[in-house]
Amino acid sequence: MKNKKEKTAHSMPSNIFYFIRLLFSISPLLVIGEMIWGVLMILPSKLISVIGVKYIIDTVSSGENLERIIYAVIAIAAVLILSTTISWLFREFFWNAKREKVYYGLNKKLYEKAKSLDLESYDNPEFYNSFIFTIESSSDNIQNLLGLVRNYMGNLIALFTVSSVLLAIDPVCLAIILVIIVIFMPLSLKVGDLQMGRRIENTRYHRRSDYFQRIFYLQDYAKEVRMNGIKPLLIERYNDAADDVIANQKKYHSKIALLYSIQNVGIQCLGFLFILPLYLGYAVIVRKSLGAGDFVATFNGAYSIAMSINFLTVWAIANFSERAKMIEKYREFLSAGFKIKETGKTAALTKPKKIEIKNLSFTYPGNEKPTLQDINLTIEPYQKIALVGYNGAGKTTLTNLLLRLYDATEGEILIDGENIKAVTPSSHRGRFAAVFQDFQTFACTLAENVALDDSPDRERVKNALKHSGFEKELKNGTETELLREFDDDGVMLSGGESQKVAVARAFYKDCPYVILDEPSANLDPIAEYNLNQAMMEAAGHKTVIFISHRLSTTVNADKIYVMENGRIVESGSHRELMEKGGTYAYMFNLQAEKYNN
Repeated sequence: MKNKKEKTAHSMPSNIFYFIRLLFSISPLLVIGEMIWGVLMILPSKLISVIGVKYIIDTVSSGENLERIIYAVIAIAAVLILSTTISWLFREFFWNAKREKVYYGLNKKLYEKAKSLDLESYDNPEFYNSFIFTIESSSDNIQNLLGLVRNYMGNLIALFTVSSVLLAIDPVCLAIILVIIVIFMPLSLKVGDLQMGRRIENTRYHRRSDYFQRIFYLQDYAKEVRMNGIKPLLIERYNDAADDVIANQKKYHSKIALLYSIQNVGIQCLGFLFILPLYLGYAVIVRKSLGAGDFVATFNGAYSIAMSINFLTVWAIANFSERAKMIEKYREFLSAGFKIKETGKTAALTKPKKIEIKNLSFTYPGNEKPTLQDINLTIEPYQKIALVGYNGAGKTTLTNLLLRLYDATEGEILIDGENIKAVTPSSHRGRFAAVFQDFQTFACTLAENVALDDSPDRERVKNALKHSGFEKELKNGTETELLREFDDDGVMLSGGESQKVAVARAFYKDCPYVILDEPSANLDPIAEYNLNQAMMEAAGHKTVIFISHRLSTTVNADKIYVMENGRIVESGSHRELMEKGGTYAYMFNLQAEKYNN
């Protein structure tokens, strides 16, 4: 794996230019404006420190018309004011808006890619860490890279301009500074490696601390935290994660600080406090090749060039190196190939057809033991199929494979005789309405939560809610905002009410197949009975596959499949299985006895 990564990794310039091209494709004016802004910020002051100061000193030394100094000062002030004003106008009236456009443009690319991720990707901790790192660092990458490009362009233009001036005055100074900086250049890449290592490790530690933070403010955990003694354990785990972050910062900070100190102290002391003063003194006193203006201009020019080269080769390389490694992860994420690809023809949205599952087996990545083994079943059009069994039997995994959220390890799934892999995953999933056991309520209106669309059909929404048994009176009806993420008046639904909204999604969607994973888990027996009746009535023109631990819901199923340890151990109608007296009959009688008692 390591060797593969090394072979496919891109060079630092490649990654930087890749990201700049990406930014340019979204907002070319922003990238060009950043470069011009960098030149306006850096070049005027550096030229003034060399040419402007030289002109003033030479004018004073020659005793010429001193009014020229006043004009020079006015010209210098005008240049500085003009460049500052243009920079301010660019930042206030253009840069902020365009930066947001780029930010949302890049995030859109990330979210489009994330939307197509296999569920298997979430089961891979290494990939998931990179995924979180890429999403979280997107804004930081934009901000920092634009700043780097801005400063790099400004320093690059300033370097060439001031170097030309210094070359005309005394080329030896330029050579001295170049030699000194080249000596310390190799340390920059090491600094970049350390900064990237720190960032990657911090991401992993922050994930842990963020998890425990969420537990304390998310409503889902509020009752558990308050009703038992887990609070000390959570705080201890949070403290451990926070300590890891702090320790990681300390581990890297000392190394990075040491390398930066060696670079800066070496260049400053060796270059500007020893070698350069010696040479300038020799040129002024012994050779007498430099005048007062030349002396100051040369020293200022050398310092300006040194700072520019230091930025371009030491500081910028270290930072570009860090950014490049972050961009590498960005590129890896956007170019990652997934097992389930959006290829094939588009599945037609027709009436229900026969579903066949043949010799199906599945093992989760990283597991040795298969979750499903040699599953064979046939579902006829319009049938109501129940999957039952103890926890961990493989029921939800089977529906995940049917929805092609995972691909089977062995075997195949056919709809109307055609393998589901022959059609695009999105169009295949469009044939199904699915209500999962871990359904989610979104911070949108009730209608949008049912339709899962921004243009819901109000009448269809009302009918879907009616079939699901949702009867709560709301002030704004289906336009009521749910949750309080963005609306202080948002409505918080109970667990049962939320589940009815989730079930209504299955009734709303126009599709031939419905999968319901524990659709009545949060409902009381009466509500459960009413929901089952409504489901059978509303889904009469659909094939329905449902999972339930309450076997009273399976009585009216056309066929029941009993799963145990990843296999189908029994199948038949309720009556047939009860007469058989096997696992299903035992489970049903056990639950019935509890209700009777």
